[in-house]
Amino acid sequence: MHDVPFWLWAVFVVIVVVSLAVDLFAHRSAHAIGFREATAWSVAWISLAILFGGVVFLVVGTDAGVEYTTAWLLEKSLSVDNLFVFALIFSYFQVPRAYQHRVLFLGVLGALVFRGLFLAAGVAVVSRFTAVLFVFAAILFWSTYKILKGEDESFDPGKSLAVRLLRKVIPVRDEYAGAHFFVKEAGKRVATPLLAVVAAIEAADLVFAVDSVPAVLAVSSDVFIVYTSNAFAILGLRALYFMLAGLLDRFHYLSVGLAVILGFIGVKLVLQATHETITTAVPEIPSLVSLAVIVVVLAVSITVSVLRPPAAEQDKTV
Repeated sequence: MHDVPFWLWAVFVVIVVVSLAVDLFAHRSAHAIGFREATAWSVAWISLAILFGGVVFLVVGTDAGVEYTTAWLLEKSLSVDNLFVFALIFSYFQVPRAYQHRVLFLGVLGALVFRGLFLAAGVAVVSRFTAVLFVFAAILFWSTYKILKGEDESFDPGKSLAVRLLRKVIPVRDEYAGAHFFVKEAGKRVATPLLAVVAAIEAADLVFAVDSVPAVLAVSSDVFIVYTSNAFAILGLRALYFMLAGLLDRFHYLSVGLAVILGFIGVKLVLQATHETITTAVPEIPSLVSLAVIVVVLAVSITVSVLRPPAAEQDKTV
């Protein structure tokens, strides 16, 4: 565990609260976010995350700084895969672009809360039962297998447990009513499809946590490192979605790269658990090596995606 001063925790909390307030204020009116606006916001969020990482390097130390950077980049790369699911949800429910940011904003709030609970529980369990890292590794290996087999593409937003439960609790009308989540019909309160979209997004957040929490705990078991890196990766998720909207299909090799990263992190967890529970003769993979692997794999998968476009695009050029 790193020696993190209380004031740095306070600074982090203030940054998150102010960032959410600024983002909400900047998008009070429903409007479709264009590429230029989304890019500007993405640069701002990434710069803020990097700046905070610099503070971690200076205040907490080099090891903490490397762990934060590795964890943030890992979570950021995993969040890109999440964008494919968000795009699927928006397409399934035919959500107007003007309302998508509001849904993602609420999704981010839910993700911050859920990740906080999951990470706190994960750190507590790992600190008492190190062998649970083998279980986390198994989860990552299973996720790797599903991605390579393409099973993640079979996600059906309409059959989400959260959406089905919502429909049992309150009637959901078929038409949108602007940015409203509820309307009154015949004197009764009913939900709009926008609330069902939020339920689907939140359910997806929980599924994402199953992969991200074990992955980030392979980098660090320090609560400050794992939560701040997750928070800064999540804060920029909305802008990143709108920046990459329409381009996601072009990064068709990115899923393979993410599968490689998850598999690598799974191996890292196995070695770490073996080192700590069975024999110290088994070496651990340093965070700096993990950082290098993540950067290289992401760079290669993105480069190959650009150089070898999807078959549909290749046919158009013939």
